[in-house]
Amino acid sequence: MSAGRKVKRRVSGKQCKDGDRLHPVLVPLTMTQVDRLVRLAEDASSARGFPMRYDGSGALLPVGDDGVPADGGMSAGLVNLARTVGGLPRQQWRAAVSAHFDQMAPGGAPPAVPEDLDNELYLRLVDASTINPEWAERVPEFVPGLRMAPATYAGRSVAMHFDLDSLGLPWHDINRIGLANLRRLKDTVEYVDCQGAQVAMLSGSMFTASRALVLDTVLRESLHVENPPFGCVVAMPARDLLLVHVMRDPAVVYAMLEMTKMATRCYSESPGAVSPHIYYVTDNEWHQLTDYSTGAVDLRRVPRFSAAMHRIEAEARADLA
Repeated sequence: MSAGRKVKRRVSGKQCKDGDRLHPVLVPLTMTQVDRLVRLAEDASSARGFPMRYDGSGALLPVGDDGVPADGGMSAGLVNLARTVGGLPRQQWRAAVSAHFDQMAPGGAPPAVPEDLDNELYLRLVDASTINPEWAERVPEFVPGLRMAPATYAGRSVAMHFDLDSLGLPWHDINRIGLANLRRLKDTVEYVDCQGAQVAMLSGSMFTASRALVLDTVLRESLHVENPPFGCVVAMPARDLLLVHVMRDPAVVYAMLEMTKMATRCYSESPGAVSPHIYYVTDNEWHQLTDYSTGAVDLRRVPRFSAAMHRIEAEARADLA
């Protein structure tokens, strides 16, 4: 009898330890928390007329009334939802999950296309690794790993339209209208001082990170800079955050260190992750400066960035002479 109790305690301890392990995909949740999130999400989808079941690796897939996986239909990734509930008390999870699924189209149908596309269609940057590979192939690449998807507001969320035919427009017009509407958005700007270098933190909408596509407008209207001679260092870690440092002096190295920390943290923890990398931008050309694909930050050699740094250092030496 005593031995049986000891075995039970050891098994319970192992189960507890396994349950406390962080989930490899649905960060920042533990395995036990993911189990609860999955139950809430499956109940919420069924209650709204589009039953779904967890695929075991971070998403819900549609099933028929008999519980058998259905062909086609909408899938629902749980990464953003995991990050949302991860910052909430347990008793608020059910309401947050319900609100998330309330934003989806009834019956899991494709997102509705607004009538006034001229004023409601945007382009949105999306991490290609987070969407169906077939969808990614339908839309252009901005930089390696990031795609430009037509998107519209759908209540409090954003719907992406990978079925371009449903929009009734050629890509040339989609691109023109999407960029024009991105340019109309306004940014909220805060500055972080990094040992003399300023990093601008821009926010204000679900499309703020996508304003990287119209960086010239962001520089001119939000940061009051035009054609910076040495270029900029830019990061777009999450959908509602854009980081910009306008290069002026050698303190750029401190800005890069801080931006790297902010970008990797926000990409890992915030809903709507876009990219963990930082980029050098000059003359409308984008060059990836850091690589976080292995979970550690590696600095890439970018000749144009190196040339800009040499010019900055030369000017700094001349000023001291």
